[in-house]
This record gives sequence, C-alpha cells and structure tokens, in this order.
Amino acid sequence: MTQLQNTATTPPITGRRRWIGLGVLAAALSMIVLDGTIVGVALPVLITDLKLDLSQAQWVNGIYAAVFAALLLTAGRLGDRLGRRRMLVVGILVFMAGSLLAALSGTASALIIARVVQGVGGALILPTTLSSVNATFRGRDRAVAFGIWGAVISGMAAFGPLLGGWLTTAFGWQWIFIVNLPLGAVIIVAALATVTDTRARITAPGLDVDGLLLSAIGFGGLVFAMIEARSLGWWAALAGAIGLAGIGLFILWERHRGHNGRSAILDLSLFRIPTFTWGNLTALCVAIGEFGLLFVLPLFIVNAMGLNTLGAGLVLAAMGAGAFVSGASARHLAERMGATGVVLLGLGIEVVGVVATALFVAIHGSPWVLALLLVVYGFGLGLASAQLTGTVLADIPTEKSGQGSATQSTVRQVGSALGTALIGAVLAAGLGQTGTGALSSDMADASRTALLAAAGFLALGFVFAVRLRARSRVSAGGGGLRSRRRDR
Repeated sequence: MTQLQNTATTPPITGRRRWIGLGVLAAALSMIVLDGTIVGVALPVLITDLKLDLSQAQWVNGIYAAVFAALLLTAGRLGDRLGRRRMLVVGILVFMAGSLLAALSGTASALIIARVVQGVGGALILPTTLSSVNATFRGRDRAVAFGIWGAVISGMAAFGPLLGGWLTTAFGWQWIFIVNLPLGAVIIVAALATVTDTRARITAPGLDVDGLLLSAIGFGGLVFAMIEARSLGWWAALAGAIGLAGIGLFILWERHRGHNGRSAILDLSLFRIPTFTWGNLTALCVAIGEFGLLFVLPLFIVNAMGLNTLGAGLVLAAMGAGAFVSGASARHLAERMGATGVVLLGLGIEVVGVVATALFVAIHGSPWVLALLLVVYGFGLGLASAQLTGTVLADIPTEKSGQGSATQSTVRQVGSALGTALIGAVLAAGLGQTGTGALSSDMADASRTALLAAAGFLALGFVFAVRLRARSRVSAGGGGLRSRRRDR
C-alpha cells in the first residue's frame, strides 16, 4: 500500500487568512469549471465559423474533460510530492497558455489541440484545490469549506453558459478563452499571498509512469469510441475495446504496485471504504447527467427555438440561479436531515427537472418555461453537489486526502467526458444524417431522447445515493465517527 503522510511546509493556519485562501482556491476552481461549460453555449457559433461537424463539436466540448480525467490522478500525486500551491500556480500558467492558443485557433484541429492544453492545466489545478481544503480545515470548518467547494462546482458549471453566451454575442467566441488570461494572472498573485503550501511525505519508491500511460489509453480510447462510433463503426468499437482493456490493466497494475509497496497514482485501498465507493458512483452519474444536459440544450435552444447564443446563455443561467440558492442552504438542511439525505433530495429533484425538461422539449414553447424547469433542475444539482463532496471524503484519513481528492475529481471528470460522449451519441443517433442544422422537429425529438437518457443516469445516481446513505449511517457508528473525532 502507498505509504503517505500529510505534512505542511508551514505551521497550520488559523483565523481569517485560511478563509481568504479558500476564496482564492474557489476562484481557481471557478475558472476551470467555467471553461468546462462556457464552450457549450458557443458551440452553434463555433460550428458555423470553424465548419465543425457534430463529432468535432463533441471533441471540442469533451476533449477538455477527457484529458482532465486521464491526468488528474497523476496531477494529484505531483501536488502531494512537490507542493499543492506550487502545482496550482503551474497549472494556472498551463491553462492560460491553452486559453491563448484556443483564442487564436482558426481550424477545428487547432481548437481541439488548444483544449487538450487547457485540460492539462485544469488537471493540475483541480486536485490541488480540493486537497488543499482537506489539509487546511478541520471539524465543522471543513464541512463548511467542502460545502463552498461543492457549491462552486455546481454553480459555476451552470453559470458558464450565461457568461459564454454574453461574451460570444458581444465580442466573439474568442473571448470565452481570452477572459481566462487576466483572471489567471490575478489568481496566481493572490494564491502566492494567501494559500498555505501543503504537501505529503511519500515514502514509497518510484514514479508510476506506466499507470499514467494505461489510464490515458483507457479513458482516451473509451471516450474516442463513444464520440466516433457513428462515423467510424468497427474502428470505434476497436478503440472502445482497447480503452476497456487499458482501464482493466490500469487497475491490475495499480494493485500490483500497491501490494509491492511502490508509489501508485491510484490507491485502490480507498475503495474499501463504502462511503467513498458509493459516493463516487453517485458523483459519476451526477456529472454524466449534468454535462450531457449542457451539451444538448444549447444546440436545441439555438437550432430549434431560434434564440441566439446570448438568449441560450440566459436560459441556461437559470440552472446557476437554482444551484446557487440551494447550495447556500444545503448546509442548514444537512443539519436537519443529514448530508446524504440532502444528496438524495437533490438527486430526486434533478430527475424530476430533467424529465419535465424533456417533455417540454417535445412541444418547445416559451423559453421562460424552459428556464423555470432548469431552475428546478439547478436547485436539485446544488443540493446534491454541495453535500456530496464532503460525504465522499468524510471517512478518508487525512494522510490520504490528496489521493482521495484526486480520485473523486477524476470520477467527476470521467463523468463529464462520458456525459458529452454518451448523451451526445444519443443526440447524434436521433439526428441521423441531418446534423446540427436539422429541422426543428428532428432536433426536438433527438433532444428529448437525449435528455431522457440523461435522466436515466441521474436516476441510477439516486439508487447509488440510497446505498451511500445506508453505508454512511453504519460508518457514523464506527470508524467514520472516530476519524471525524481525530479531525477535531
């Protein structure tokens, strides 16, 4: 098993400075989460300007999350070894470079490559924010910090379409990437001033390069197969088989390294903790549903309802409004019904919201009605996401916080990539050969089917959350309670 101890390069910080640092970490998190969703609303314009087909549009939207997922575990380990604040700054610099390349892109290939660079930067940023929170806060303060982190994830993901729609309409699609440059510069300066640099002492020898390659092959092959299945047929099936084999070999390899006491990028022993396992499965389904929704709806709103990108962004911003409201109240609800109870409530509301949206799409009436339905969905998303983060990591020992945080982040990003790929594939199958410029009725029918598929994944997440609640109650009576006492 990986031997790892959590140590800080400076004495533990108390008082106001750590909360200011949390704000800076939330700003860094906001930047990369926004970029995961800000592109979706600009897709109709990108399709026209860069002459993208539907599979290229899926790549532009999904490759960011796919690279994110492939590198997160390794990035988390680098943060543990070299210092989390240091990796945060490096990640922001790489992310800014990718943003500049994206703004200068003139072809689909150039934009996809730029999105790959952004994904590398994002993979360095995200696990350092969560593991820094986990290492800095204790007890009730940690629960509050996790709630803020989860609310930022859900709220910023839903706010991205509004910002993307406004920037695309007012200045051009390039500005959805240019905006990251000044924002990134400000965050770097603030992080150096306020964020405590924590790291872990890793005594297990070696760097797990083979694990990195196998995870990249596995996740990359699987996403490639889903996106290109309609156009490449058997070749895509072969890529999918290679991807599944890569993931299987990755798991076996990580188990082998752990049993031999060597450094591994995935500590499989964490999955012996039931709340961690069921919580991650729940988070996977939430991400698939959310990002599938954010891929389908902008195309429907622009092509079937006739709104421009700003109008689409305003409609989709309703999700953000619902998520912010519920995210702020989730902690108070959790005090009454427990964190897992709030997750279940949120997922139930999400399913209702998406099914209602799918039924609305079939008749596509007023954009205001659609926005109202998305407020309902966003409200559920905020409840589920705000409490899910802390629940997944509640029973993870502090000395393994880096591994736990990176693994959870990877699961979320795998879900993001799968949401774009799977739900996008359902949309593509419904459109057949007509493409994104399909007749209104074709787009409505295909969008309804895709949204119902997203609702199905959310319903599966609800089932996993039921198991999570059951195991959380068992944990609260045993080891989980003891670990929380240690934190205090």
